[in-house]
Amino acid sequence: MPAVDPERARLFAVDVVRRLREAGFEALWAGGCVRDRLMGLEPKDYDVATDATPEQVRDVFGRRRTLALGAAFGVITVLGPAGAGQVEVATFRRDLGYSDGRRPDRVTFCGAREDAMRRDFTINGMFFDPLAERVVDYVDGRADLARRVVRAIGDPAARIGEDKLRMLRAVRFASTFQFTLDPDTLAAVHGHASELTVVSAERIGAELRRMLVDRNRRRAVELLASTGLLVVVLPELNSFVPSVADCSAIDVSAAAWQATLAILDHLRTERFSVALAALMRAAFSPNSGHPPDLGLVCRRLRLSVADHKEAGFLLKHEATIRAARSTPWPQLQRILIRDRATDLLELARAIATVVDGHTADVDYAADRLAQAPEILNPPPLISGDDLRPLGIPSGPAYRRILDTVRDAQLDGQIDSPAAALALAARLAAPQGDTP
Repeated sequence: MPAVDPERARLFAVDVVRRLREAGFEALWAGGCVRDRLMGLEPKDYDVATDATPEQVRDVFGRRRTLALGAAFGVITVLGPAGAGQVEVATFRRDLGYSDGRRPDRVTFCGAREDAMRRDFTINGMFFDPLAERVVDYVDGRADLARRVVRAIGDPAARIGEDKLRMLRAVRFASTFQFTLDPDTLAAVHGHASELTVVSAERIGAELRRMLVDRNRRRAVELLASTGLLVVVLPELNSFVPSVADCSAIDVSAAAWQATLAILDHLRTERFSVALAALMRAAFSPNSGHPPDLGLVCRRLRLSVADHKEAGFLLKHEATIRAARSTPWPQLQRILIRDRATDLLELARAIATVVDGHTADVDYAADRLAQAPEILNPPPLISGDDLRPLGIPSGPAYRRILDTVRDAQLDGQIDSPAAALALAARLAAPQGDTP
């Protein structure tokens, strides 16, 4: 998919409003793009709300330039020119019933004010007229932006009852923008946290990803914990996450929790697998007793196989990197030549800063990783094909001999194929037959 140019996207979103107005309909920008614009941020995408029905929207823009995938909820996607992306055009609507705790059972069309009142938070409930450069605010969203508050529109319990995912979204908005949660909204999230399980695992996993890749991930995790959502999303952390009443307790689990928060704070990467490993690390420590199955965690949250493999690699080897100076070079080298070694050093550095009080071992590993490829990972001197003429039967012995020869090469004990074959022959000879 071609990259979207922010200026082309904005101009296209203005044009969508203009064309709907020219056709006789009301049309306004809506939701997150309005919030971002008022905060001085570049909107990631644009949504338009209108009193035109889905069929009328398609009539305005043509069938070839529109997609009706969300027509049941009054949403039509309008495709823009090259580099402009697409705009979702939604008919002003009132949602009726949320029997699954996520999607409206049915919708009826209405006016702009009623449409605003069915949205989640005041900072997301504003409209903007890009032709008149005018904010249309029925929910006091602009005031809450100024106060830096995330507040549900209307009754917080009712908004959460309609869509349980809003609890995670409240936390994400508060942490990403460094806002506070309105007390009534916070109380509603805390009171309904256990009901998050009705939301699909994909949606929960996606929200967790968005929080952990953000630079304010520590704040997100703290809010998840204080609202009770974290142990619903990751019950494997239950013994390490203090309850609100026990946050000041001085014990092993509280120390591990505070270390986890500090490690998350020290990360400088946007890679999800690194942040996930940092968050899960306490559960995998030697003091945890029964470490969880990371594969089960990832499958439950519908995370990718790559997420599982990367986080598992990081958790397995971070302690070795933090002891790099006392680790035999062949062992360290095998780790450093792996994919995601840079991510491993990022995680190890954050942990070492918090737990060890120094990063000397991580610095040593980083220096070794920076070596020229022919030094860091020189080609093996021999392969399995070279062992066959020695009469060594194929099987586990091959791997043992090749690994030992490779270690000797990396340690500088041998430096030629001839020396490698000689060592292999000695290793393959029955005990007592070697000279």
